[in-house]
Amino acid sequence: MTTDAPPSFEYLPGAPDSPVILHVPHSAREIPAAVRSGIVLDDAGLERELDHITDAHTASLAGAAARASAVTPWLFVNRLSRLVVDPERFPDEREEMLAVGMGAVYTRTTHKEVLRPDGFDAEPLIERYFRPYARAMTEAVADRLAATGRAVIIDVHSYPSAPLPYELHGGGPRPEVCLGTDSFHTPPALLAAAREAFARCGETGLDSPFAGTYVPLEYYGKRAEVSALMVEIRRDTYMTEPGGPAGPGLQALAESLASLADAAQTHPLRPTHAPPALEEQVCWARPPAAPNPSGA
Repeated sequence: MTTDAPPSFEYLPGAPDSPVILHVPHSAREIPAAVRSGIVLDDAGLERELDHITDAHTASLAGAAARASAVTPWLFVNRLSRLVVDPERFPDEREEMLAVGMGAVYTRTTHKEVLRPDGFDAEPLIERYFRPYARAMTEAVADRLAATGRAVIIDVHSYPSAPLPYELHGGGPRPEVCLGTDSFHTPPALLAAAREAFARCGETGLDSPFAGTYVPLEYYGKRAEVSALMVEIRRDTYMTEPGGPAGPGLQALAESLASLADAAQTHPLRPTHAPPALEEQVCWARPPAAPNPSGA
């Protein structure tokens, strides 16, 4: 879907005393008309790609979870498709997904077809969309730190039941719920709370097929008061793949996410490892052994 001037992102208030931010980066399909003009797919091809690449219904899932929570978490929602920019990629050569043309600005599709032409200048999109998003997310975390003394980022994603060709680490387990962690920013109690909250939704796996957590660079490896967990939900558990409607599984998942958000109000904030070396401090935290920061 293309639009003329959609909002780039939205920060929706929760309870003043809640440290929890539900972050939804990949739910939208909207693409501004000026950005659409740089994509070489025809309209039908673009719709098919959006079906595959979008974490469909995750904004609705997070919204339902927020409404069901005893203490309302805050919501930070990307209102543009990740085909505009992907806010959870590195905007430079550090990004391993550049190997398949899917850095902060994608040039290839999920099936490795051409999305944007070779030599496409990504910098205008980085400046217009990526950097403001990163600043706003950093400010959202600062806001929770100032209000409550801590922040808990729960990153809400989904992924397909079968690997797509672009996946660099798609050969591992694909449980109903994959939990992405970071050795510094994911306290054991937060992980345990997530396993308990999602137990009724099926198997909960760890860092496969996607690993890591999203933490703004300013805080990564430096502030134990900022904790983070990625929740990746296999799409066949709640929707018709690849881009169809949501089903009854969505409500159960929303209730589980609400339970996790409530549990995150009180989990211990204690790093389990020493902070990473300065050169390893990145805006998208991930275990060195499983460097796939893409989300689904």
